[in-house]
Amino acid sequence: MSAQAERKTENLPQWKKEEVAELEELIESYESVGIVGIAGIPSKQLQDMRRDLHGTAELRVSRNTLQVRALEETGLGDLVENVEGQVGIIGTNENPFSLYKELEASKTPAPINEGEVAPNDIVIPEGDTGVDPGPFVGELQSIGANARIEDGSIQVMEDSTVLEAGEEVTADLANVLNELGIEPKEVGLDLRAAVADGVLFSPEDLDIDIEAYQSDVSTAAARARNLSVNASFPTATTAPTLIAKATGEAKSLGLQAAVEDEELMPDLVSKADAQLRALAAQIDDEEALPEELQDVEVAAQPVADDEGEDESADEDTDAEAEADDDTDDDDDDDGDGAEGLGEMFG
Repeated sequence: MSAQAERKTENLPQWKKEEVAELEELIESYESVGIVGIAGIPSKQLQDMRRDLHGTAELRVSRNTLQVRALEETGLGDLVENVEGQVGIIGTNENPFSLYKELEASKTPAPINEGEVAPNDIVIPEGDTGVDPGPFVGELQSIGANARIEDGSIQVMEDSTVLEAGEEVTADLANVLNELGIEPKEVGLDLRAAVADGVLFSPEDLDIDIEAYQSDVSTAAARARNLSVNASFPTATTAPTLIAKATGEAKSLGLQAAVEDEELMPDLVSKADAQLRALAAQIDDEEALPEELQDVEVAAQPVADDEGEDESADEDTDAEAEADDDTDDDDDDDGDGAEGLGEMFG
């Protein structure tokens, strides 16, 4: 602290010194510290907000000059430029993103008064106003609403934008909105800036869709993992997958090459058994097969095309007859084949 600042501190009244000390204690007690705007919040509602924040954050309102002094004394001079108007210092052990989300969620609708600036477009919705016919229809029309008397009440015929964001509210508009019960603004603690771990965050930095952000991070992580696996780049995360992939590829290669490895033998035997049964299913003469293979069903034959089916019917009959004759002539050969298979199958 400079000599000039020390002299200013020494000249402070005792109550101001105590106030600055309490603000410094608050700032140093929390991991995240921010400045919140409290303009337009009624005293009772502000007390309710403080109570709702209990256990999550602590809010303290003081004179701006004392807040500035406390921020500078604790090394948070980056927040000083946000100490303007009606503000307070808020501290929390949560990260600034969670604090911003909580403060935004706690805001409540409120009426807007004459002379205030519209925070967003003010729209009078289409429908029945619930107001009996009378001068009020003229008031609606004077502020730009498409209104008329219909079915015994004043109706707004279409959604009517009566003021754009950034424009000042007139007395007539404020009266109409109050009559209709429209509350176009939100009242709550407005986080202007926050500091955590030496990093300054603005509302624009903090206003993010948490779920979308988490989804983007998960997608990026999954794609990075897939890239690492496909590039065979081992990391602590991808090593188990790479090992499993290599094991599967090695096993597949061993089966294709019929490598007689102890771990592959059960699969090789199963593969050979399946090939044997497929071969046996192609043999029509069951006597040529050992008993355990005689019940194997013949594999289904491709279905013939419909075209030409009638024309070839007689030819098929003749072919079957010739096949029967060939079977009778080759009885001796079939016997030799059965003996050969018998030796093969034991």
